Amino acid sequence: MQQFKGTGVALITPFKKDLSIDFTALKKLVLFNIDNGIDYLVISGTTGESTTITYKEKQEIIKVIATTNAGRVPLVLGVGGNNTQAVIEEINKTDLSEIDAILSVAPYYSKPTQEGFYQHFKAIAQVSKKPLILYNVPGRTAKNMEPDTILRLARDFKNIIAVKEAGNNLVQYLELIKNKPSEFLIISGDDDLALAVTLAGGAGVISVIGQALPKDFSKVIKLALKGNAIEAYALYFKLWDSISLIFKENNPAGIKALLHILKLCEPTVRLPLVVASKELQGLLENFVKTYHR
Repeated sequence: MQQFKGTGVALITPFKKDLSIDFTALKKLVLFNIDNGIDYLVISGTTGESTTITYKEKQEIIKVIATTNAGRVPLVLGVGGNNTQAVIEEINKTDLSEIDAILSVAPYYSKPTQEGFYQHFKAIAQVSKKPLILYNVPGRTAKNMEPDTILRLARDFKNIIAVKEAGNNLVQYLELIKNKPSEFLIISGDDDLALAVTLAGGAGVISVIGQALPKDFSKVIKLALKGNAIEAYALYFKLWDSISLIFKENNPAGIKALLHILKLCEPTVRLPLVVASKELQGLLENFVKTYHR
């Protein structure tokens, strides 16, 4: 579980202008992040536009990332949904030999009860041969998985090793950190709260902004894990404006616009998402100019 302390990044899926996957840009992004201190990579999460990626494309993405990574950092694969049996079937049929853990989002749209959340993840935990990281993101799923439910799963299943908490609710973070089993990891899914959560006893972050600014963002989290709050916040505030900007319209359009400015990929997204507005692109360009002074 220690390999998931620090900074993970929720990788985008770069697209060419014709909407096909840009595997050259994907390799470039993976190497950029590894070379600049990221601790692990997350494949096909929300930021990877997983809802518009086919199963065949997903397998190609896994293969390219695993080959490019060549075992240097741990890999986490997003496998989740609101059809429990379909999640189980995907886990069973996917080659997970290069994968170190599965990130599984709380069921969306269905709005299950807390018992429903528990039974969903129980069913997945019972079949998964890889450790599970729960993903609670009520802003996207329309229902919060409450701390009692998360901690019940943590206590009942040894292969449920962490939660990526992304409710932007500091009280919930603190309740999880206060009451968690000793080895269970509380990972921030909110870039704007990641430093505070880590200093409070969290395990770090699965970040969006981190893939564009990996050197400084990973340093912030490393400082926080050592309890060095003053130095960590000084660097964090340098990055601060970029965090609000990339989420100003939608994710991942914002981060893709920033990555495009940094010459790492095209800004292309698949519908129903649309590319960042000219206004947002201008704000991001201004940030980059200031950041690199």
